[in-house]
Amino acid sequence: MAADHPILRAGEIAFSYQPLRLIKGLISANIAYPYAEKREQREIRSKLDELRQFYRLDRAQRRVISVNRLADMLQLAGASVPYYRDLFAQLGFDPEKVRSDVGYLSDLPYLTKDIIREQGDRMLSAPLDQTRHHVCKTGGSTGLSCVIYYDQAGADYSAAVTLYARERIGKLKHKTELHFACRFPDATVPQWPTREDFKCFAMNRSNIFFGSVDDAGLEEIWQTLLRRRPYLAHAHPSTIYALACYVERKYGGAKAFEVFESSGELLEPYQREAIARALRCRVVDRYGLAELGVVGYELSGMENGLQVMESEAWPESFEIESAENGEHELVFTGFRNNLMPLIRYRTGDLAQVEDGPQGFHLTHVVGRIHDLVSINGIDHPTHHIQDMLDHRVGGIQEFQIDLRFTPPLLKIVPEVFADKEEIRRKITVFWGQGFELQFVDHDAFVRLGRHAKFRHVVHP
Repeated sequence: MAADHPILRAGEIAFSYQPLRLIKGLISANIAYPYAEKREQREIRSKLDELRQFYRLDRAQRRVISVNRLADMLQLAGASVPYYRDLFAQLGFDPEKVRSDVGYLSDLPYLTKDIIREQGDRMLSAPLDQTRHHVCKTGGSTGLSCVIYYDQAGADYSAAVTLYARERIGKLKHKTELHFACRFPDATVPQWPTREDFKCFAMNRSNIFFGSVDDAGLEEIWQTLLRRRPYLAHAHPSTIYALACYVERKYGGAKAFEVFESSGELLEPYQREAIARALRCRVVDRYGLAELGVVGYELSGMENGLQVMESEAWPESFEIESAENGEHELVFTGFRNNLMPLIRYRTGDLAQVEDGPQGFHLTHVVGRIHDLVSINGIDHPTHHIQDMLDHRVGGIQEFQIDLRFTPPLLKIVPEVFADKEEIRRKITVFWGQGFELQFVDHDAFVRLGRHAKFRHVVHP
């Protein structure tokens, strides 16, 4: 039958209520998930147990393990990966020294996407046709995209990290989750059941496929959330922020899920506050990237910030020479992907790494390295423009700057109470004729890639 058949819709409603909700969750967690894991020849639950044990250790014990994993990965790369074998020989680099002094890691140059694309198969420790592997293409939001190959163990650890992090915020496998995904214009209604349907059952997950974030699209999303009542909703913050603004405007705020887990975009403080207020949920931030998976998570609550998953990667940050305000770029060395080790990989994301008594944390997360906008011939970081719009202009829900136009097109979603002419006047005072101004709703923003990510800056 078609996936939108009324019988399936009725079942969806029925299983959103207790005790059917709990029964379905327990079957998913204890029967369907183990079966799916075995059928797909994956080993995730054992790695989940390993993570639980690791994070029960104190900071000193965890650090020793992390340093040893770092040294082990460097040794593997130097022995098995042509690019690193040649690089280590050229520099006279001894990976074993890192085991006693992590400072030796800085003898190695940073890895970039350009190097990965240029080196190709020389980045691999084994031929692809001899290794079970998974292909992951980066989104290109911090430069031209490149292809990352995960071995099976690396992919399984990545899945286990997500499960563990969600456990820490109360989302156990028997509790439902809902993921947002882009609905493409040419998409047709699939037949039920499909492999994806079984995967969703095993994960106790459902999907929302949305096509627009105008009022009609947001109402459709909201009614779906009310019908399914998930414990956790996983989506881009820009989408849930648009939903929060809509729900607050139309319903005065309401509740449909317990936790919102941000993903794929920078979660801005103003978005976080509006989502928590209007949707009456707990907001959890995380940091992940296609190249390494989830490597930062609010494991111990918002007040303790983004904790680096030190079981998975070694973090660094360095101050960008051209930055006017001391911005730092994030760098990671992954521990899990033996097929394609990434050592001192420049992420292109702006944040600092702080080493504290509880572990590494990410601070001063402000965006992406390419988020510079030329206004009247002068480059301005996006977050500086945002500060001006928030604290000097005011009355603005969201904005986007489209650099495909000259002058740049500044799209603004005004607050309901805002005076558009006053916004226009203040923008002219601050930036003269540096922008072409356009008042829009959220649906008018350009969204990039197959995941429909929102970016404050759209490049040509």
